[in-house]
Amino acid sequence: MLDNLTGRLSRVIKTIRGEARLTETNVQEALREVRLALLEADVALPVVREFVARVKEKALGQDVVGSLTPGQALVGVVHEELTALMGGPSATLDLAVAPPAVILVAGLQGSGKTTTTGKLAKLLLDGYRKKPLLVSCDVYRPAAIEQLATLAAQVGADFFPSSTAEKPLAIVLAALDHAKRHYHDVLLVDTAGRLAIDEQMMSEIAELHDALKPVETLFIVDSMQGQDAVNVARAFSEALPLTGIVLTKLDGDARGGAALSVRQVTGKPVKFAGVGEKLNGLEVFHPERMASRILGMGDVLSLVEEARKSVDVDEARKLAEKVKRGKGFDLEDFKQQIAQMRKMGGLSALVDKLPAQLAQAAQSSQVDEGRMRRLEGIINSMTPQERARPELMKASRKRRVAAGAGVTVQEVNRLLTQFEQMQKMMKHMQKGGLQKMMRSMRGMMPGVR
Repeated sequence: MLDNLTGRLSRVIKTIRGEARLTETNVQEALREVRLALLEADVALPVVREFVARVKEKALGQDVVGSLTPGQALVGVVHEELTALMGGPSATLDLAVAPPAVILVAGLQGSGKTTTTGKLAKLLLDGYRKKPLLVSCDVYRPAAIEQLATLAAQVGADFFPSSTAEKPLAIVLAALDHAKRHYHDVLLVDTAGRLAIDEQMMSEIAELHDALKPVETLFIVDSMQGQDAVNVARAFSEALPLTGIVLTKLDGDARGGAALSVRQVTGKPVKFAGVGEKLNGLEVFHPERMASRILGMGDVLSLVEEARKSVDVDEARKLAEKVKRGKGFDLEDFKQQIAQMRKMGGLSALVDKLPAQLAQAAQSSQVDEGRMRRLEGIINSMTPQERARPELMKASRKRRVAAGAGVTVQEVNRLLTQFEQMQKMMKHMQKGGLQKMMRSMRGMMPGVR
């Protein structure tokens, strides 16, 4: 989402390379470009002014220490101020109250409130080991109640039924009573939204807040809204004692300045970021890591955390033992590696967290998510014997598999070539030849040509 900002800031840093120190002249020129980059990214003007002023104050006259170039020194200052702009230390849910802890979810219609409520339930179940109850008091949009009921079923959470004939306050009080009697740890309340801010919506949410006294009041912001998101955030912040913000659609193509403005305007921390449509697509928002991504440094820590959550450790151990015993690496193993990568969000999700230079290299390799699915389809069209012994794949078998998978014979051949390269890498691993293995990895990843 912030690719354009990353590109502009990278060019800014290059302009002051070779200077002996950061001076008023070169800092002024660099910050002019930083200002333009932030404004182009749709960051609010008051936020840009304050940010640039703080960077200038810190950067002026800063000595270039040791092996640091002026560009690197300026990056350090910009990274520090970007982190502060987005909230400093990461913030999490505060559930340290007598159950049920009430979480009120508020925001405009279309911002992703209902989907985010489902994602929060998934996070509470898997990450916090809590028993959540979901309830919708959006009586103005029947589809919202049905949608939340469906999401609750998908994540395996309990749902408190409601209807358009009921009053929102009556619904939430009944849900709270139900949560207490059935020993739920958390009550997630999805409130009604509007296409724009109006007095009726604000008074209704304020009434719900007074009755429920939620431990968390989360404001959902659509990252693709631009400047309007800042005005909406300010209005909600004035009407409700917000405790945190959730940015949705952070993986979209918009300029994304809302991510850099909302926290500054409301004074409340961004707690989560929604990435993708899947119910596990809710990440804890780490300002420092986001600042690193904006500056093209990547987010390796989040990548490692995603790998820990997604990779099946038992399967990986079995594969390692299999290779160690010399039993070989077959097409069934190859398919499992593709599936593990897709569980992590696919290659595009991995590339997004890589440092800029590596990400550009991966993007130039034509990362194709559709091709990964086709690879799985080709392997699924093979018999168990063919997966275990790929050398059996002669012309007639290739034609049969291609027809079954709905692809060309050339694509079957390409898969077998990639598999042979992966097999060679596994042999190098078995022999301990790390350098040989690294050389053999080029062009071998599934979905990369």
